Amino acid sequence: MSIAMQKKRWKARYPGEQPDRQRSLLQRLLQLRGIGDEEVFFNPSLGNLVKPARMPGMERAAERLVEAVRTGQRIVIYGDYDVDGITATAILFQVIRSIAPDADIRSYIPHRLDEGYGLNEEALESIADDGADLVITVDCGITATDEAARAGQLGFDLVITDHHQLALDPKTGEPLPLPTAHALVHPDLPGSEYPFKELCGAGVAWKLAWQFAVTWCGSEKVADVLREALMQTLPLAGIGTIADVVPLVGENRIIASLGLRRVPASTIPGLRALVDAAGLASKKIDSESIGFRIAPLLNASGRMDHAEDAARLLIDADDHQCREIASSLVDLNKLRKIQQDHIEEEAIGIIEQSGLLEDEARVIVLAHPDWHRGIVGIVCSRLVERYGRPTILMQEHEGLCMGSARSIDGYPIHEGLTACGTHLKTFGGHAMAAGLTLETTELDRFREALEAHARKRLEVEDLVPSIEYDCHADLDELCHMEVARELARMGPFGRSNPRPRFRVSGLEIAMPPKFMGSREEHVALSLRPAGAGASQNMRCVWWRAADHVASMELEPGMRVEAILTPSINSFRGRESVEAQIIDLVRSPKSTDKASSTGAKSAR
Repeated sequence: MSIAMQKKRWKARYPGEQPDRQRSLLQRLLQLRGIGDEEVFFNPSLGNLVKPARMPGMERAAERLVEAVRTGQRIVIYGDYDVDGITATAILFQVIRSIAPDADIRSYIPHRLDEGYGLNEEALESIADDGADLVITVDCGITATDEAARAGQLGFDLVITDHHQLALDPKTGEPLPLPTAHALVHPDLPGSEYPFKELCGAGVAWKLAWQFAVTWCGSEKVADVLREALMQTLPLAGIGTIADVVPLVGENRIIASLGLRRVPASTIPGLRALVDAAGLASKKIDSESIGFRIAPLLNASGRMDHAEDAARLLIDADDHQCREIASSLVDLNKLRKIQQDHIEEEAIGIIEQSGLLEDEARVIVLAHPDWHRGIVGIVCSRLVERYGRPTILMQEHEGLCMGSARSIDGYPIHEGLTACGTHLKTFGGHAMAAGLTLETTELDRFREALEAHARKRLEVEDLVPSIEYDCHADLDELCHMEVARELARMGPFGRSNPRPRFRVSGLEIAMPPKFMGSREEHVALSLRPAGAGASQNMRCVWWRAADHVASMELEPGMRVEAILTPSINSFRGRESVEAQIIDLVRSPKSTDKASSTGAKSAR
């Protein structure tokens, strides 16, 4: 059997680190994650954000925007069709309108299927014909040199704000020339001294809104109306930050944390309607709520239809329109789920019958005429999790293959696409995710080139899907409400600040597995320390694990080892501690405690 066909391997996030088991779980985690200043970490403050003027191009962009508003010029915010681009568009729109209700400001969101990602010349020509004086991009544009040149010919000023990776020469790996624009706003331009490079598009847009307020007022102390607008749009920046899966550390942690706190009290009608439609009214809003409930609704518009409705929801729709749009997003998201499941099932069939999982293979590259290119990115993520390989899925349509890429740690997919750029018409993104377009006639050559590039950088062992855990723990450490509440304080969780995971040995199954969900795809298990009484049982949930559990033939009394994440379950006003099972293995029969080697061999 190919090594890639083995089950997941368990891997310590911090190999070699052995925190004192006498310390609390929280203190052990803080030590492992290198969190020294607990006050800053647990009490994020706007005062810890970097002043926006330190970002390259920021002051020049804000000055031009203030001039345009004060002189009544037509402003167009050119966004993107994902959550980051939609929220970034709404942030600038809302803040400008707060101080200038009659400002001539419009938004433009390209159609994912008809126009694709980023600036396109046809859209810019239409915008120019409509009388634009200033176009500000959000979450796009930093690689659009040709389009920016065309904008210069069309007679309006262009301000580009973005966070994506700069374009690189496929032969040398050196940065290519930047677009020519009135201002380029990006935290990681060559020579940038901005200390935090990981902002998303909405984060950059919120910083521009802040600098706009400072420039408008001529002082760091801005007018109350602008300060309130910045605070009301902070939740949008937080949503964009979480949805774009940027590292939730530094400024991103501050924006996400403070933004989430303000979601329930938002005065933006569209955001309130979105929360209601997601079934989150009167519930705590955390990063999982955004990632799994709210972001998919906003994304559904761009994936299945046109994202301009989602943008309008957060910009200027009235209460009645907001409810209608939010309801339509729910329907679109249901349709998206149906098509996503179909694509995933079809892709798995092709992958497992075509030799793409043999040891000599490193990447998965597939195209199909029936795959919706607005959905393939989600399926890519699922397949990367399943197979541990960089994955590219595309829709083949009218001589072109258009789609998305997702990658694994150790293989920056944008670097791979850059190296194979001669086979691509367009591409863009970052280390873990990207979009691309190529001619169908180039598909086989591109696949071969990317495979050759990946083989030089990935060993076969790198392809075994792995599960990381923070440290070892005992079950009786995880079952206390105080511990669960302490660990919850480490949120919001996401990339670079994941929800804590603990490796727990010496367990036994307390009760037969219970299958849950409308399709019985989830499993509830009761675990306890080996030999303990029923009073020490802990309820655990294992999502989407029904088939796997059925094959394991788990039964009461069986010794197991697991990777667990404790959480607080609220049901009908009552709270209890339970754990999410990340993975679970049967312990070797010779001992009650499975070693790391034993866990692998048992799989």
